Amino acid sequence: MSDLACRAFQRICIIKPSSPGDIIHALPVLRGLRRRYPDAHLAWLVATSFANLIEADPALDEIIPFDRRRFGRIGRSLAVMRDFLRFIRELRQRRFDLIIDLQGLLRSGFLAAASGAKHRIGPREAREFAWMFYNQRIPRGDPNAHAAARNYAVAEMLGFPDGPLDFSIALTHEDRQHAILLLAQAGLPAEGPYVVLVPATRWETKCWPVERYGRLAGMIRQKHGLASILVGGASDIDAGQNAVDASDGVAHNLCGKTTLRQLAALIDRAALVVTADSTPMHMAAAHGRPLVALFGPTNPNRTGPYGRLDDVLRLELDCSPCYLRKISQCPHQHRCMNDMTLEKVARAIDERLARTRVSI
Repeated sequence: MSDLACRAFQRICIIKPSSPGDIIHALPVLRGLRRRYPDAHLAWLVATSFANLIEADPALDEIIPFDRRRFGRIGRSLAVMRDFLRFIRELRQRRFDLIIDLQGLLRSGFLAAASGAKHRIGPREAREFAWMFYNQRIPRGDPNAHAAARNYAVAEMLGFPDGPLDFSIALTHEDRQHAILLLAQAGLPAEGPYVVLVPATRWETKCWPVERYGRLAGMIRQKHGLASILVGGASDIDAGQNAVDASDGVAHNLCGKTTLRQLAALIDRAALVVTADSTPMHMAAAHGRPLVALFGPTNPNRTGPYGRLDDVLRLELDCSPCYLRKISQCPHQHRCMNDMTLEKVARAIDERLARTRVSI
């Protein structure tokens, strides 16, 4: 047992500002900390725009919002510099005795050190020389291991009890009621089954052609009698509408109409989720929903639905995974997603829904 595992920490902060999928991958660490230190004060430093995702979690005592966009202008504005210095001062005043940086970048490493915490844990392979800010380093693991498993390697250092990893997102009654309201506004019954389709992601190379989502919605309606809803952020509204147009009006566009937790509440009720490598994919996996996950430029072993590789659909290509973010960078006509035919995805849906019915 390590020296850290014997200590009774009282004030602990996780640093994991972004992104939503990465935050979900860190939730098992939060649950492990709560089991290990039931009376400790647990805080999470998170990007302001993603704080909603974890605000309702009963394992947390405090959210520390970090305004990434504003503080990104620190070298161009005296007012921003003053606000940042105030943020650091208030962070130090919280007197954390343990900081766990799961981001592993220069900015998060600096915040870990600036907190003044005596014990600072971060990944040994942290990028941008962030490892210099830690006095305890999470051992280097298998680079192809899942991101959640790499995060949870801190458990051995701190003596967490064994148990299954818990990725579930804490939802409020209001979150669930908003989901029901959105369904009603779309003309869908509150208790009726539906399929969630996710037409866009932050990386354009992860995206399956949006019009195929629309045609898929028509096929799902015709073959399985299920309605389809399109979900995503405000920047995905046009993609959702294009998919609806391609569906001849069968699908319903709910992009831009939810917070992160409300999105999770919609997914929590879904009969099936079809998505690329995205936040909704991790939400579906976290809540045990039937799933078809379309993968191209990324590695499902590292960022796929945890423990559910059978739900991944990908083409075996020599160039995949490539981790390119822009289609203009791809020398292979974006084959990993363009060559994934509508018929192939429809067959995967048939098989997944059949498995679901057998398990009921």
